Amino acid sequence: MTPGDTNSAPDRPTGRGRIDKRRAILDAAIRVFAREGYVQAGLDAIAAEAGVAKPTIYNHFGGKENLFREAVLEATQRSSAKTLAALEGFPTPGPDDPRTDLRSELEGVATRLVQCFRDENSWALQRLLYAETVRFPAVFDDWRATGPAKVSDALAGRLARLANAGRLSIAEPDRAAGQFLALIADDMPMLSALGTRPIDDEALHAAVKSGVETFLRAFSPRDAEDGEAPGPALKPG
Repeated sequence: MTPGDTNSAPDRPTGRGRIDKRRAILDAAIRVFAREGYVQAGLDAIAAEAGVAKPTIYNHFGGKENLFREAVLEATQRSSAKTLAALEGFPTPGPDDPRTDLRSELEGVATRLVQCFRDENSWALQRLLYAETVRFPAVFDDWRATGPAKVSDALAGRLARLANAGRLSIAEPDRAAGQFLALIADDMPMLSALGTRPIDDEALHAAVKSGVETFLRAFSPRDAEDGEAPGPALKPG
């Protein structure tokens, strides 16, 4: 086999080598599918970019369609893991906690989240989904369950803890989580031209501040004179 020959007989690594080759193929597939789209992307190009023989792709994934599904799942899991890590610093103060600047803490969390949403892996994934959901509706469903739903559920648990501590007035944490994410991130596609242009930091911070301000106006605890606030959210974190 000559160097760079992607059509030669597949190598048959075992253990660590097999895992490394699978990862290299998925990395290349994510890039090529995002760049070319499903129809135009070829396994020859993916094999060349991954540095493997083309038959090796068949050994690991069976064919182009399954490789596409696995590539989207891999990109979703990476994006979701990064986003969930951004929630680790989410504020969880009690009612008498001296750290009273909840606005500033939420802005910090929101900034970390939108930075995850605007990274290249996230945008590549979104462009793929925009282009191919009609062709692969099940891939969209898998993405929603593995990515946005998991992140929203984790955020809902954290918002519920703030509500139970009396820092927010939230009756439906799941709905509030979706609204928080929408408020801080809905401007990102337009600001970045669907991920094809960098977002100015000033514009990003303005979107975050506006989103958090609107969220707190809706969910800050009301004074007694304003009427009874919703009961505490009991969703487990």
